[in-house]
Amino acid sequence: MAFDRMDSATYLASLLAKSFSRALQERGQKLGFAPGQFPVLLELWSEEGLTQKQLLDRLDIEQATMANTLSRMERDGLILRKKHPSDKRAQQVFLTDKAREMETEAKDAAFAADQSLFSGFRHFERELMLEYMRKAIANTQRNGRLPPAS
Repeated sequence: MAFDRMDSATYLASLLAKSFSRALQERGQKLGFAPGQFPVLLELWSEEGLTQKQLLDRLDIEQATMANTLSRMERDGLILRKKHPSDKRAQQVFLTDKAREMETEAKDAAFAADQSLFSGFRHFERELMLEYMRKAIANTQRNGRLPPAS
């Protein structure tokens, strides 16, 4: 059987992720964040004071990528890092007022990016696709390839 990339879930998921990233980038740039920063922001809007290690565990990205993302976020005035009170090697990550104030608009931007990708879908089609995506993610988690969804 010949491989057809348009019949490949992994290839199509990659294209979909790129499309979402581009759509979010257009909207996020106006607010002052990059698509790669959005997952970190989501985690910190949910719980501030996480360490870099905790963020790594929750987001399943490379250490170097996380370090670069946090440095850029600090440079852009989105986060502050403070020494951990009980672990001298660790730093806690906190949002700045700028990042806190953009939460609603940033989530609205992500929602708009989502909506643009689902343009033309009927409600049940959107729900079905999301359910299938959740099942595929659960399969990868069961096989030890992704961290549990937070």
